[in-house]
Amino acid sequence: MPATSKPDRAAKKEAARERRAASKAKRRQIFEAFKMQRRDDKKLVPLMVGVLLLAVAVVFGIGLIFGVQWLVLPIGVAIGALAAVSIFGRRVQRSVYGKAEGQPGAAGWALDNMRGQWRVTPGVAGTTHLDAVHRVIGRPGIILVAEGAPHRVKGLLAQEKKRTARVVGNTPIYDIVVGNDEGQVPLGKLQRHLMKLPRNISSGDMDTLEARLSALGSRAAAMPKGPLPAGAKMRSVQRTVRRR
Repeated sequence: MPATSKPDRAAKKEAARERRAASKAKRRQIFEAFKMQRRDDKKLVPLMVGVLLLAVAVVFGIGLIFGVQWLVLPIGVAIGALAAVSIFGRRVQRSVYGKAEGQPGAAGWALDNMRGQWRVTPGVAGTTHLDAVHRVIGRPGIILVAEGAPHRVKGLLAQEKKRTARVVGNTPIYDIVVGNDEGQVPLGKLQRHLMKLPRNISSGDMDTLEARLSALGSRAAAMPKGPLPAGAKMRSVQRTVRRR
């Protein structure tokens, strides 16, 4: 028994050490993100401080009415801190999407970062000009998301929708073009747009669809993950992928 307990204790210690290291790395990453955002966003700190003070003042004022202002003060601080962190997260996200917008691969990157039960297959169709169609399987059904020059992705999207329809039968297929023109969905609102779509199929249906669609393969050249710099050449992109 003692022989088995020693490795157990050592494993627990190692796991605890790894958790502490991961937590420390995450805090450092958040602090670096805060410093970078503060340099670019002069309104960040005043907004965070303002919402913190406002929450404290409101909760303290309510407590004052009932004579428990000092008891509820920590609650006001906690609410204000949460609100300040929420503002920080939203402004960082907006900044990241703003920098990525218009770059090839940005939509695929945004889809890869979605939370929840979404099955994302980036680059199921594409052109040598870095236009691409990405496929998403979710509770709404099949969502085809295109990015690139509108006059090229329109035909590309229609072809992929026809190809997909042959396999998925009556499953709803949605098509989206990412951009800022009329009828398009801005990059920063892409995830929210998908979340608002109606739920038409079950999780079991998603598994079945994923198995069927995997047989279709991809009609696009391999692309590196994440937004690409403006003016990137397809030949350079393929060379980068091969190195990986």
